[in-house]
Amino acid sequence: MSKHTDVNTLGEFGLIKHLTKDVKQYQDSTVLGIGDDAAVIDIGNGKCHVVTSDMMVESIHFDLVYTPLKHLGYKAVVTNLSDIYAMNATPTQITVSLAISSKYSVEALDELYDGIKTACKMYNVDLIGGDMTSSPKGMIISVTAIGEAKQEDIVRRSGAQVDDIICVTGDLGAAYVGLQLLEREKQLYLNQPDIQPELENATYLIERQLKPEACKATIEYFAQHDLKPTSMIDISDGLASELFHISKASNVGMIVEEIKVPIHDDTQMMALKFNVDPITCALNGGEDYELLFTVKESDLDKVRFMPNVYIIGDVVEAANSVKLFSSGGKMHPMKAQGWNHFKD
Repeated sequence: MSKHTDVNTLGEFGLIKHLTKDVKQYQDSTVLGIGDDAAVIDIGNGKCHVVTSDMMVESIHFDLVYTPLKHLGYKAVVTNLSDIYAMNATPTQITVSLAISSKYSVEALDELYDGIKTACKMYNVDLIGGDMTSSPKGMIISVTAIGEAKQEDIVRRSGAQVDDIICVTGDLGAAYVGLQLLEREKQLYLNQPDIQPELENATYLIERQLKPEACKATIEYFAQHDLKPTSMIDISDGLASELFHISKASNVGMIVEEIKVPIHDDTQMMALKFNVDPITCALNGGEDYELLFTVKESDLDKVRFMPNVYIIGDVVEAANSVKLFSSGGKMHPMKAQGWNHFKD
């Protein structure tokens, strides 16, 4: 009898590691392969292409009960561009591949592509191709994003050093709380179809979930002020998970101060209504698509007054692992409890 191992025992990143542990590179032009936000390919003259791909599956990554197709198209593009920015690169092109069931009309796909084209316009990227096929159920949308950067400007997850400063852009946890709100209203609607959704006072939270934005301005600021982070990653699976990625890749520890983690007032209030600690939403919620990065202590003055950037902690020796210094004055080991792609 052949062995049967449940993928849940490995999780997403464990499964990737298992499947790619013996992958060999045959091209000298492959500067960086599997294991970061994007791959890096040398195209000569000190320049590189940066490439990433992501897939969204109906009923797993999106629910059309509350996700307009135009928003879905926009989000599918932006989430990939965020990975390009996380490498300190500029996105230039995308491809889009779709698998769709017979329930989708031409008009529905027009709406989806309106969102895709709007994102391309907003971020100055070209839609250059893709593929389309049928699906037995629902929709699968896969976007590949291509970017450019000088090889010397590429930022990896593996460059953080002891005494570096830990920074994040924007605020965290809003997308997760927005999702909980949408799910609550969905259940109310399914039970009482005539009921009106109560979303008027939650515009910010809903937009953070349905229409996220990538951190284009942050990367432009780095270039304008001659600032290069030592490491960087986009926050798609929750702050805690991304801290662990940098910690492991860089072989360092990281200490974050709870009081310094940026959480929007709307997130705070709505999380408390859901009886959830706001810091839990920020650490483990995911889908914020902000940037987590580290900089040298000597660059403190360059980041101190960056718009929309917050200093949240310090890089320490690896033996300290990843910890949260709570508002109560205690040190707590963190756990990466972000999105699980293989949960039932």
